[in-house]
Amino acid sequence: MNKIIEGDMAYVYQANLPWENFAGQTVLITGASGFLPAYMVETLLYINRQKPDQNITVLALVRNLEKAKTRFKDHLDDKHLILVHKDVCDEMVFDRKVDYIVHAASQASPKYYGVDPVGTLNANVLGTINLMKLAKKDNVRSFLFFSSGDVYGQVDESRIPMKEDHYAHLDPTNVRSCYGESKRMGETICASWFYQYGVPAKMVRPFHTYGPKMLLDDGRVFADFVNDILNNRDINLNSDGSAQRAFCYLADATIAFFTVLLKGENGQAYNVGNPYQEYSILQLAHIMTGLYPEKGLKVSSVQKTIEGNNYLKSPINRGTPDISKLEAFGWKPQISAEDGFRKVVESYLV
Repeated sequence: MNKIIEGDMAYVYQANLPWENFAGQTVLITGASGFLPAYMVETLLYINRQKPDQNITVLALVRNLEKAKTRFKDHLDDKHLILVHKDVCDEMVFDRKVDYIVHAASQASPKYYGVDPVGTLNANVLGTINLMKLAKKDNVRSFLFFSSGDVYGQVDESRIPMKEDHYAHLDPTNVRSCYGESKRMGETICASWFYQYGVPAKMVRPFHTYGPKMLLDDGRVFADFVNDILNNRDINLNSDGSAQRAFCYLADATIAFFTVLLKGENGQAYNVGNPYQEYSILQLAHIMTGLYPEKGLKVSSVQKTIEGNNYLKSPINRGTPDISKLEAFGWKPQISAEDGFRKVVESYLV
């Protein structure tokens, strides 16, 4: 196994969480080979290795089986991992009872919003309803919905860092809203099924999260930066770099996801991000080049439009969460941007 990921699993496992709650349980994770949920899959398998008597079964629902086999190539012989080739928009029927559900199947990269807005929203709406039906039938112990910081819309900077009730304008007729609006609807579905049927649903709203195995061609600026460093290229910004983002390392975020799944209040949403590591895009570029001064890489701003680029840029200049609601459960991100991005770069070199 990749030594960076193995170290991250040990870090996550050390968190003060009731891991014993998963003993003998079946955990369904949709979109399991995706960047964020894959670390939850890896964590549960790691727990089994540390304590074989835990006997946690992971149903990893994926739409692309070959991609999943590549992502989990180190675990294909693990009897506790069951890859399920299925679209979350289809009816959810399994040959065993499900005890926990993590719904993370979603097209999260802005490069998809312009080319497949319908596919983007379907997983968040139809998929969530399908999983709610399953959760109700199986009387699950906890349900976690992966929402997004995009649900806030264009929040005025005077209300940033954003608390969980700081909503603002989001134009439903703008194609880019296929993501934010469908995440809003997904949350409403969770709240409604909890209210009407008692399904123990919680929601997390991840902000800018980075880590090993993220797709370097998904169009996000921090992925581009890592790609540049790996290929010994200068970083050329397509903007003035003034937009500010809070960057959270994946292992810290994974602890947060499990914290909400195991400790969160039903019907509630929680921000997941690292406001202690907020930087402008320009600052992040300099942090990245500064990690490896021996490469002699430079940062410049060209501010050009790339022909044929389907990436729909966010209109939000600053996106930083208030995480006090989740910190009340004892979670706090620990990993700096310097340490985190160095881990990411090194994860691609081992």
